[in-house]
Amino acid sequence: MLETSARLLRLLSLLQARRDWPGAILADRLGVSERTVRRDVDRLRELGYPVESSRGTDGGYRLVAGAAMPPLLLDDEEAVAVAIGLRAAAGVTGVEEAADRAAAKLEQVLPARLRRRVSALQTYTEPVPPDRPGPAVDPAVLSTLAAACRDRERLRFDYRGHDGSTGVRQAEPHRLVSWGRRWYLVAWDLDRDDWRTFRVDRIAPRTPTGPRFPPRDPPEGGAAAYVARGVSAAAWRHHARVLVHAPAEVVAARINPAVGVVEDVDGRTCVLVTGADTVGSLAVHLGLLDLDFEVTGPPELVEHLRALTARYARATAAAPAPAPAPAPAAPTAEADAEVEAEAKRPG
Repeated sequence: MLETSARLLRLLSLLQARRDWPGAILADRLGVSERTVRRDVDRLRELGYPVESSRGTDGGYRLVAGAAMPPLLLDDEEAVAVAIGLRAAAGVTGVEEAADRAAAKLEQVLPARLRRRVSALQTYTEPVPPDRPGPAVDPAVLSTLAAACRDRERLRFDYRGHDGSTGVRQAEPHRLVSWGRRWYLVAWDLDRDDWRTFRVDRIAPRTPTGPRFPPRDPPEGGAAAYVARGVSAAAWRHHARVLVHAPAEVVAARINPAVGVVEDVDGRTCVLVTGADTVGSLAVHLGLLDLDFEVTGPPELVEHLRALTARYARATAAAPAPAPAPAPAAPTAEADAEVEAEAKRPG
């Protein structure tokens, strides 16, 4: 039987791993009687852990949320996963400082063997930095918008447009979407009577929130797909609709969703709706497809691709032409005789 302190830690770990635990199963896992489990649960309550009991023949226990966050017990793999996730979150605009603080606290108490694993992953992993920093987002604003989505409460907020103008908007919030380096709110715009996306870094919520509203059918394809279409259509300086000679699923597998949206045409071809801040970047995206495609616009992209074609032709002009493949040798008389002799042999 485990010592009392070790048993309490084991019991706490079990309660944190699953929502409900029948008392009999807990007793079996710990190798004790159900009466001992009841006493151990009382000890956890004295230490500040809010454990609820359910009555009846299948009575059990549940660890619920309390007024303060209790210490978490993580196994080795969970601890490493949380540490890696926090370091990755440190690159998300708006939560960098909080993620860094939480990661430092966790790594400080990791056992040496786990600290070495986390350190190795951080030291020998190099993220590709974004080509431009994302706009800062206040975590408090994200929390306010998420709560309004959850509670289906109307929002009134000051919004700054692309041209710098500001105005008060009213909307029924639906979802938050993290896309590339930005956060977006997908909401039903009450003034325009249609779905709209709003950049979160341009939102200043007004409190209190408004009355509750009944749920609406989401935009076609869901919130993320709606933002993807909007980003591809409006977020870039240069835009293009490219006919690609390949099935839509093939092209979608080769395109980052933040780069473009794929529309099926006939099962053999599709249209890639894409964009970039420069025609050079746009040409790179198309080249990485490694597929045949047709571009009819915009004119600056067509001209850039023609210039690239001429440049690549000049780059290979001095290279020797590939040698033709050798023709297959004609069969000799000896070979014919061998084949004929083989055919006459009994099977």
